[in-house]
Amino acid sequence: MWGLGVLIPLLGVGALRVSQDPGEVRVTVGGGVALGCRVLVAEPWDLLRLEWVKDVGHGVLCAVRLHPTAAPALPVPCTPRLSLAWHPPRATLSLHQARGDDAGRYLCRVTLEI
Repeated sequence: MWGLGVLIPLLGVGALRVSQDPGEVRVTVGGGVALGCRVLVAEPWDLLRLEWVKDVGHGVLCAVRLHPTAAPALPVPCTPRLSLAWHPPRATLSLHQARGDDAGRYLCRVTLEI
């Protein structure tokens, strides 16, 4: 077994709040995991960019641009083992067939684009 930590950002911007779950999870090699990101936007918005990154600084694993009128989205494949689903206000990153090099901290990064 190896650990798969989730970094929970504390974004205090008045118009945007983001939280992640679970805080930390252990996954066996070959198993799967789903990481959740809840996005609450207090004001009307036109475009939201949602990205999942691993071990901040290693690049974006998966990204999607969302419009306020967008319906819930079926899982979008990001890589052969990663997919992203959007069911407002929750985004879920799913990892299948975990490997040892998947261990790390995963961050859901959300940006309001104007």
